[in-house]
Amino acid sequence: MGAIVEMALLPWARRMQDKVNLPVRLYWRDGGTPLDLGHFEQPAVTIRVKDASGLPLLIDPNLDTLGRAYVEGLIDVEGSLPDVLETAHALAEHAQPENGLLGRIKRSFSHTRESDAQAIQYHYDVSNAFYREWLDENMVYSCAYFEEGNESLDQAQLAKIDHILRKIRLQPGQRLLDIGCGWGALVLRAAQHFGARCVGITLSKNQHELATERVKRAGLQDRVEIRLQDYRDVSDAPFDRITSVGMFEHVGLNHLVPYFAQIRKLLRPEGWAMNHGITSTDPDDGETAQGGGSFIDRYVFPQGELPHIGTVLSTLQEGGLEAFDIENLRRHYARTCTLWSERFEARAERLRAMVDEKTWRIWRVYLAGCAWAFEHDQIALFQVLCRPSGRVAGELPWSRRWLYEGH
Repeated sequence: MGAIVEMALLPWARRMQDKVNLPVRLYWRDGGTPLDLGHFEQPAVTIRVKDASGLPLLIDPNLDTLGRAYVEGLIDVEGSLPDVLETAHALAEHAQPENGLLGRIKRSFSHTRESDAQAIQYHYDVSNAFYREWLDENMVYSCAYFEEGNESLDQAQLAKIDHILRKIRLQPGQRLLDIGCGWGALVLRAAQHFGARCVGITLSKNQHELATERVKRAGLQDRVEIRLQDYRDVSDAPFDRITSVGMFEHVGLNHLVPYFAQIRKLLRPEGWAMNHGITSTDPDDGETAQGGGSFIDRYVFPQGELPHIGTVLSTLQEGGLEAFDIENLRRHYARTCTLWSERFEARAERLRAMVDEKTWRIWRVYLAGCAWAFEHDQIALFQVLCRPSGRVAGELPWSRRWLYEGH
């Protein structure tokens, strides 16, 4: 059987040598004859096929099939993460020459309170200890902000929070709603250093418990409330300021207008809101290229949907909001994901002991893959500062000076 499979693989390996020339050595079984997919002295990546069912996923690959083969334990991969990612993308691009980076699928899902809660809990409720290992000290799970590029993750995440709070012109005594508050870092900072009264909402039970505990430890129960609540169920308007950081990716393309309309409904007429979220770089709102979106939906973010920034702006306007300041932080998220991936790798054995092998593999490839996607313009991150539409122009600031005064 082994000889038959190797004979079948040999023509494919020769085609890969001639057309792609990858520094990859393939073993389809332990002790089998290696097949080289390029011309080299030493391989940068070694792939070991552990189960025959992994061969079709490998021979006709995209990022979804390659990721699935790795996550399900059908293949083992040896080599540095950058080399592994280079190999995966080269294989996927070669297998889809007619599509390449433009081969994107636009999918939409039905979103209910129940399905959204299940998706959030699937992603965020792995365990607080798991996230604590590779996030910053404040456990901020969204794009950091690097003014120079050499800041530590802790410094950059704190800078991101301050960047947002300065953008929305948060003042002492104002009421702030944070939609998708995570483990509470932003509302804690807003209360402690900006003097705001804050409400943070999340659908993650683990986040709700830890954020509530952190508020109590800080002695801020009179100024910060953490709720296990859907954004559609918030009814205690008005709020002076509203932030949504790394949350609207879960809303769904067909629900963006009512999402922004809800923010408008909850916001004071003179208030400010900030939407900070991942976007597609496909003008047609297609998912991440070469099957990457399918992998993420299958294993990481069920029912996640990324709009193009053009869609964000049009649906935001339909929802009754006017965009005032738009900032692309793609480079910042590439750096953030790289740091997360490096921390994940440095703590690999500790993390492996916390979760099952499949979960560990999912997160390992997901974090490294996201760094690649942001770096290579497959996805982006935009902060959109907005306020209720229809207001007179005289209420708008002349410049961005307030962002940097006293900074």
